[in-house]
Amino acid sequence: MSTDLSHEEMSIPALVESVLFVSSGPVPISRLAKALEVTTAVVQNALQTLAATYQTGGLRLQWSGDAVQLTTAPAASGVIERFLGLELTTRLSQASLEVLAIIAYMQPVTRPQIDQIRGVNSDTSLRTLLSTGLIEEVGRQETPGRPILYGTTPEFLGHFGLTMLEELPALEPAFAAVPPAEPADA
Repeated sequence: MSTDLSHEEMSIPALVESVLFVSSGPVPISRLAKALEVTTAVVQNALQTLAATYQTGGLRLQWSGDAVQLTTAPAASGVIERFLGLELTTRLSQASLEVLAIIAYMQPVTRPQIDQIRGVNSDTSLRTLLSTGLIEEVGRQETPGRPILYGTTPEFLGHFGLTMLEELPALEPAFAAVPPAEPADA
């Protein structure tokens, strides 16, 4: 006799956890609700239950907009890297870290806006950050020349142990008041 539970006997949080476990990336709440044939409110409650359960365990829920994925706890990163044989081959330069911080706090943001804030060209840093998967192109600005808009990725969140952008530390008042740069006239 099998002791496995059928789909009908499993709790909604357990089913959400199962779907997140097999997904290859962030899953929108609406897609979870559709797959489970429940409302988004039921899925959100299940996610809250899972988040509370994971507080002291080795897993976490990581948010990317209205989508969520299952990740490992940041505290386990050293053990996981050793297990997988991963080595940090690329260290980010000071310039790349500056560009990454600007994008994280001001996204979506264009290269000319980043360059204006830094006072220097940021092309090399942007290429580095794109190749590491910490940032991505998220669209184009509706201005002459249609410059590329950059934003952070779920990999950025995972790398820095965040589950959502709102967990970034608050900016000091002097930096928080810096307005986005005006697009250049064409």
